[in-house]
Amino acid sequence: MALHFVTDDATSALPGDTVELTGTEAHHASAVRRVRVDEAVTLGDGRGVWLTGLVTAATPRQVDVRITARDEHPAPSPRFVLVQALAKGDRDELAVQAATELGVDAIVPWQASRSVSRWDAKAEKGLARWRTIVREAAKQAHRAWIPEVEQVARIADLVGLSGSARVLVLEPSASARLTEVAAEASDGRDVVLVVGPEGGIAPDELSALEGAGARLVRLGDTVLRTSTAGAAAISVLSAAHGRW
Repeated sequence: MALHFVTDDATSALPGDTVELTGTEAHHASAVRRVRVDEAVTLGDGRGVWLTGLVTAATPRQVDVRITARDEHPAPSPRFVLVQALAKGDRDELAVQAATELGVDAIVPWQASRSVSRWDAKAEKGLARWRTIVREAAKQAHRAWIPEVEQVARIADLVGLSGSARVLVLEPSASARLTEVAAEASDGRDVVLVVGPEGGIAPDELSALEGAGARLVRLGDTVLRTSTAGAAAISVLSAAHGRW
């Protein structure tokens, strides 16, 4: 499979045009992935445009790609949205990376009441870090659409989602299995998966979500870490909705 790179210049490029990769993307292409002249590669803008081309020049500062074909992929519908509680160490980052590779379409960082990690004043730094992880994971997975990382949410924000989206809360004590719920007919609304932090979602938060119309579901008879639960759930949804 051809190597894939992301650049905003892909948006308007047409067959016959030359797209220049510069900066970190050029360095990654030439010094890390070691692309060579006449090698076939693909380019995207992360918003559906997908280009195929041939490398015509490759240096650490600039890689030129002559475009031979252009496709445009529609945005996924319904979207799979992962609400990922902030977690200690790199567990939330691992969750975000894996979910991106497996097909999530948007990610919402959640400052849950039991989250050990607290972004507070460093929220912008945290968002920038997650967005970098998502971009690189999407590029690695050859995804035409790079998931959006939205602003940090509180429980009130999640409660408000139930009116416009189908909210599924991963809770080990739930009676309904995600495999059963995921197979139900889709009504076209986004599917929002809520994953709690270490120690689970607090009872008052579960009650607030249920009261707003969210549905509690479990993955199975075991309890997964916060770093793997979201990825597992996205896999189930992808299979149930025919993406896999």
